[in-house]
Amino acid sequence: MSAVALFEDLGTIDYKEAWDYQERLFKRNIDLKILQRKDQTDQPTTNHLLFCEHPHVYTLGKSGKQQHLLLTEDRLKEVNATYYKINRGGDITYHGPGQLVAYPIFDLESYFFTDIHKYMRLLEEAVILTLDEFGVKAGRVEGLTGVWIDGDTSNARKICAMGVKSSRWVTMHGIGFNINTDLNYFNYIVPCGIEDKSVTSLEKELGHPVAMGLVKKKLKNHISALFNVEIKNAE
Repeated sequence: MSAVALFEDLGTIDYKEAWDYQERLFKRNIDLKILQRKDQTDQPTTNHLLFCEHPHVYTLGKSGKQQHLLLTEDRLKEVNATYYKINRGGDITYHGPGQLVAYPIFDLESYFFTDIHKYMRLLEEAVILTLDEFGVKAGRVEGLTGVWIDGDTSNARKICAMGVKSSRWVTMHGIGFNINTDLNYFNYIVPCGIEDKSVTSLEKELGHPVAMGLVKKKLKNHISALFNVEIKNAE
């Protein structure tokens, strides 16, 4: 089957609301795959690509440590942030205004490949290629997920974090790509549990704000090309 993904730009949306929406799309695909296995339906699963921004929020993955959040409950309120323990892999991360969040809900088995590491490397590559279009050279750090600048130096800094969940080869969660992000919010956590490396944004690297719409367009194009998927606006 040729791969099509339905695209939605959710704008700025509460983290829990976006999470619940992902879960509904994810569960629908899982339920369909169970019925397909039993020959009880021939209805196909659907792929989705969601873009959004979140109000200030910290999320802790299944392998994360509570102590990597450096704020008390009262201080969370003072900095106008919320906090959730969630079901993706990885440690703690931050989402907030000016960060482009991408959530692919892809049925890898039916439309792509059965290799979660390849899936994550392709997501990283889409970000790397997007940054290259802005004249920013980025890459990977061995043993770590996400996208880094000067990753092999003492000045390594992370510009995109990743955390995914998959079941029956259906994915959810995704990436947080710092565009015009307020990086001060990363001072309140040990980002992704890594203590000796810093974070950055496209704005910081270029020295000026960047049009979010332009980044979205470029990232969407690279995801489409790398995954060989046609991305259509959802009706």
